[in-house]
Amino acid sequence: MKRVFIDGSAGTTGLRIRERLAGRGDLELLVLPESLRKDVAARRDALNAADVAFLCLPDAAAVEAVALIENSDTVVIDTSTAHRTADGWEYGFPELAGRRERIAASKRIANPGCHASGFIALVEPLVRAGLIAREEKLCAFSLTGYSGGGKKMIADYGERGAENIYLGGRQYALGQSHKHLPEMVKICGLSSAPCFSPIVVPHYSGMEVTVQLFNRDLAAIKACYSDYYKSSLVRFVDDAAAVDSGFLSSAALSGRDDMEISAYGNGERVLLVSRFDNLGKGASGAAIQNMNLVLGCAEDEGLERI
Repeated sequence: MKRVFIDGSAGTTGLRIRERLAGRGDLELLVLPESLRKDVAARRDALNAADVAFLCLPDAAAVEAVALIENSDTVVIDTSTAHRTADGWEYGFPELAGRRERIAASKRIANPGCHASGFIALVEPLVRAGLIAREEKLCAFSLTGYSGGGKKMIADYGERGAENIYLGGRQYALGQSHKHLPEMVKICGLSSAPCFSPIVVPHYSGMEVTVQLFNRDLAAIKACYSDYYKSSLVRFVDDAAAVDSGFLSSAALSGRDDMEISAYGNGERVLLVSRFDNLGKGASGAAIQNMNLVLGCAEDEGLERI
């Protein structure tokens, strides 16, 4: 039986991972008592005893945790931003060409960011196919449930959700320095970062990322996605199947660990859209999917999908 340790199990991502793993009979979950949860020596022992260690920590703490690991067999899946563009770390999005095999063989896996997952899933296949130039200046926006802001934001919405400023979308990262931009650029092979607008909306979880394009062959884009995505966890959905009476909800996949890709428009103006759960395929679901690959389990074992 494989041993798993979640370093940072009290945060939203860690809690969701623990919830998803609770019913797994093939895993032993190493759990520290509350009094030792932040004890360095106890964490070191657990990290080195684990076959797979999930890091659900702030960036600096994740780097420190990696330094505690001396066991060369411990597989690390880091959900922070710290290692997503770092040498020696595999980017944990298995549906991208060639990555599934590399993830399965890796000891150091960087889990993708939530906004980045949606953007990369839309853009990387089209760059690879030559339907988007690497030099192209892109614009994108992303609607996210407030759970993406962690415990403080969840508490804010719980306590102040009826106030006017919390009732609508709240755009942030206005200075165009969002922490997910570097991985968007690197993984998609772009020459510059997109103009990116993340927006917190008043529902707990769910995410909808949209990239806007001009003068494209919409049929070619749909064909590219249909051919590229064959996984049960990321799939292309044609127009009619995704739209609810002319609307596309950012909360539609809340509670799930899969992702839907779609494309809309009229050729002159095209919308590329990905929908998923910011805590699912955008965080904990992706982390468990990566663990399943490393352990040779079914890729969707223990995950929620359609």
